[in-house]
Amino acid sequence: MASNNENEQNAIDKLNNNLSSASETIANNKKIIYWVIGVIVVVAGFILSYFFIYRNPHLKGAAEAYNQVEISSAGNDSIAAVEYKKIADKYSNTPSGHLAALEAAENFYDQKKYKEALSCLEKADVSEPILHANAIILKGDCYVNLKQYDKAIDAYKDAVRKGDKNEQIVPRALLKCANVYDEQKKYAQALECYEQIKNDYPSFQLGNATIDAYIEREKARLGKK
Repeated sequence: MASNNENEQNAIDKLNNNLSSASETIANNKKIIYWVIGVIVVVAGFILSYFFIYRNPHLKGAAEAYNQVEISSAGNDSIAAVEYKKIADKYSNTPSGHLAALEAAENFYDQKKYKEALSCLEKADVSEPILHANAIILKGDCYVNLKQYDKAIDAYKDAVRKGDKNEQIVPRALLKCANVYDEQKKYAQALECYEQIKNDYPSFQLGNATIDAYIEREKARLGKK
């Protein structure tokens, strides 16, 4: 009988020990959970403070500064370029800052300041596809004027990819790419660009000339009929 009582007591003691261990584990986990929740609350507070105290006013300030330049520098490329660049530098992490960088690049380009335009384009992180593709084309134009033809071709090809078959952007980028190939006397590659325009974008207008005229010119240069 004594042996049975001892076995039962050992079993009870073991159960109590297990329960005690489990309760300690739960208590420890609760401490961790409470600590994590506390950290989350603190971080959430910082995030909300960031948006309400800094981020929202920052975005508003960027938009207001951008609009002010739009009004005050209309028609003056040199002033616009400088003022837009200031906004791009000050509000570099905002949509208005990115648009200002693109505007500055365009104004610097109009002044034939191609290196400055390229520098601004590096800051113009625009997500809208058409605007993005046009920014890449402008980058290619800068490289052309700096006689960095290989970089120009890379930019135009990138614009073709980013243009996503847009019927104005893609053929325009292909046309510019073909012009650079012609400058490099790479007539076969130029021909490919013109033929791609004809086949994929037949409605694209080239002004007084036709795409067939360009194709025939490249074929003549290559000795083809």
